[in-house]
Amino acid sequence: MSNNGKKVRAHYRGTLDDGTQFDSSYDRGEPIEFTCGAHQMIAGFDAAVMDMEVGEKKTVHIPCAEAYGERRDDLILHFPAAQVPNIEQIKVGDRLFLSGPGGQPVPVTVVAVDAEGVDLDANHEMAGKDLNFEIELVEVLG
Repeated sequence: MSNNGKKVRAHYRGTLDDGTQFDSSYDRGEPIEFTCGAHQMIAGFDAAVMDMEVGEKKTVHIPCAEAYGERRDDLILHFPAAQVPNIEQIKVGDRLFLSGPGGQPVPVTVVAVDAEGVDLDANHEMAGKDLNFEIELVEVLG
């Protein structure tokens, strides 16, 4: 039975290949709710839940191409110092937000700061990483 197009609720625990946990719905106490097949989740997670039955548990390995994609060098952006307000307060590792084409916030990470300007990484923080998920389908809402 396919869950395609159905609203589902699932618990999950996400880890990297080295075993480091990066996210878990169990820690928040509430399963995640999404419409299966509606591209609300990363492709590999969506595909894993597609044919699960309520109560079923599975572990899946999702290569980066089916998760957040490969890291892209063209998403390292340079802004000259004159264009950066409060540059003296910015440091490497800071998370900032730029405005996207539709005005939506785009998270970026500061990777370099000097007298010339600031380099920002707009890659998703999980880009280039293979992911592992333990998934439990809790409910199919229809």
